[in-house]
Amino acid sequence: MGMIMKAEELSRMMPANALISSWGEAELQDLLERAQLCPMKKGDVLLHQGDTGDYLIIVLDGTVRISMVASNGREIILDYLEPGSVIGEIAMLDGGERTASVTALGEGKYLKLGAPTFREVLEKHPSVAWRLLRDMARRLRNANNTIESDRAYASGPRLARTLQRLMQTGAEGAALRLDLSQSELGAFAGISRENINRQLGAWADAGIVSLESGRVRVLDRDVLEEIAMAAE
Repeated sequence: MGMIMKAEELSRMMPANALISSWGEAELQDLLERAQLCPMKKGDVLLHQGDTGDYLIIVLDGTVRISMVASNGREIILDYLEPGSVIGEIAMLDGGERTASVTALGEGKYLKLGAPTFREVLEKHPSVAWRLLRDMARRLRNANNTIESDRAYASGPRLARTLQRLMQTGAEGAALRLDLSQSELGAFAGISRENINRQLGAWADAGIVSLESGRVRVLDRDVLEEIAMAAE
């Protein structure tokens, strides 16, 4: 595994808010040696909504889509993630069900690491466990202070929560209080303009929102609420 990718390379790929972004090279190398390298092709489902979260994945090459099926049967796109992203760690740590599915958008490869193997790495490197607790505590503090800073949430839920805060109450259909452009909306929610365009376009196709002359109107508050509550 070390020949496929070095720890230093994996560290450079990792987003700053990834669960293992603070690990040292020796710790990451142990992770790489224990992880399973898996190929992916377009349409492959890497994580299934509703499954028990007994492993995490790290995207090495390619792009994946995070989506959930709402109670009314609609598939809702929550986020698009690039190489270096760590996915599924929350469900793996608490043993809960996946709240979303992860689907490959094209060819690539990823690392798969099961919960027992992850525990082995933690036991071999006790300082990793402490840093992991500190990172989880920081996420919880951020969530308590302001949900936009909660790094456990994907861009779809962040945008949904932003729309909820901006909605007018008592209006026919929920229009945004502020006439924000999509780029301004993205800045407010902490999401890139490209992802804003993807999210709003997908939501408009699904009938959750309508886009009228640059304004966003919420058509289905219940589904928006479900999206807002979905974690990665």
